Amino acid sequence: MPPSEESIQTVIKVPPKENLDKAGTELVQFPEGGAAAWCTVIGGALVQSCGFGYTSSFGVYQDFYTLHYLTNESSSAISWIGSTNAFLATGVGIIAGALYDRGYFYHLMIGGSLLQSFALFMLSLAQPGQYYQIFLAQGIALGIAQGMLYVPTVAVVSHYFHKRRTLAMSLVASGSSLGAIVHPVMLNNLFNRGVGFANGVRISAAFVSVLLLIACLLVRTRLEPPKYPANYLSVGKGVLHDMPFCIMCIGQVLLCFQTGFYFPLFYFQVDSVKHGNSETFSFYSLVLLNGGSLIGRLSAGFIAPRVGVPRLMILSTAVCAIFILGMIGLNRVATVVVLGTIYGYFAGIYIAMLSPTITLLTSDFSEIGARMGIGVTMAGFGSLLGGPISGALLTSQYKWWQPSLFNGLISLTGCGMLIIMQLALTRRKRSAETQEP
Repeated sequence: MPPSEESIQTVIKVPPKENLDKAGTELVQFPEGGAAAWCTVIGGALVQSCGFGYTSSFGVYQDFYTLHYLTNESSSAISWIGSTNAFLATGVGIIAGALYDRGYFYHLMIGGSLLQSFALFMLSLAQPGQYYQIFLAQGIALGIAQGMLYVPTVAVVSHYFHKRRTLAMSLVASGSSLGAIVHPVMLNNLFNRGVGFANGVRISAAFVSVLLLIACLLVRTRLEPPKYPANYLSVGKGVLHDMPFCIMCIGQVLLCFQTGFYFPLFYFQVDSVKHGNSETFSFYSLVLLNGGSLIGRLSAGFIAPRVGVPRLMILSTAVCAIFILGMIGLNRVATVVVLGTIYGYFAGIYIAMLSPTITLLTSDFSEIGARMGIGVTMAGFGSLLGGPISGALLTSQYKWWQPSLFNGLISLTGCGMLIIMQLALTRRKRSAETQEP
């Protein structure tokens, strides 16, 4: 953790709202460190480890459901559980962001944590072959709980950091990779080493509950909620006139790339097993992928200030798309190791840069929750579609080249839209510079 320097502060000028009776500008100070700031970062990372860290571990559930627990269902049907969870984990963000802007941060933290614990304990009661029970607990309830926590715990970091915001947000995002390393190892060993599904999920639920309790004790807000919180209708109108943000949300990485992004996370372990690799090794294939993701997220915060957030996003999505196409040739242990670690590394960079990109494109600080909610909700649609489409393309004959080709090409489309976003952003900056006196 970077050393906290309480003497370091950043002061920025925030234009007043039109309906405020003020002259000049409002000054907002950022401590850029301190005990409360770094405790909030740690708490946010713990939440992410239980949120997207758990969602990223769905490959373990996909494998177990396909081979043992839901053998009466197709791979595509099972994928709807994970994709619905991933969609709600981001899609609920549009509501959570609005509530965050209105000062309901602690309500979201406590309520989301309690609901996530409840959902996992309910999942442990699901019976073999009962698809609807698992879908309601893991797909719906768990997804809503994670969605209540995601945007607030990322956005609250912006209360403490301005210059170091990208670094702080990348550290928070790294929590999901850390969770995606721990949870697959725990779940695979619990499910396949005699403990069984029900007791295994209960142990996992207890572990998650403890982490969320610690997070609730650590995370603190600093700034008062705005007197005039952002109105989603006005923010939406602003987004329609904000070309770079509009391209990012509607056309590119948050929709096109997210569709392909979850294919390796959901199917990597099953792919390894079906190509004849040992179950013991395949159990740890997701650990390799998520271990690379952890390194990527941690390093992203140090690389981004040197190369720029948008450029780093473009690079990471391009490499990820190429390696998704490379899953066509996945078979032996060596290919699993190479594809898993390299894809994981650049996927980690992509996730770490997602929130800083939205923040970079948000000029009005009071709209940070609203814009982040809009952005991650758009990401959710890609998450919702990706898994089931991949399962349908895979078929019961396990034709791996079909989903690999589809997801690779759709990810390249997302990368291309990111390039257009960067060009639009550069053009806007140049136009603003020429208009300055």
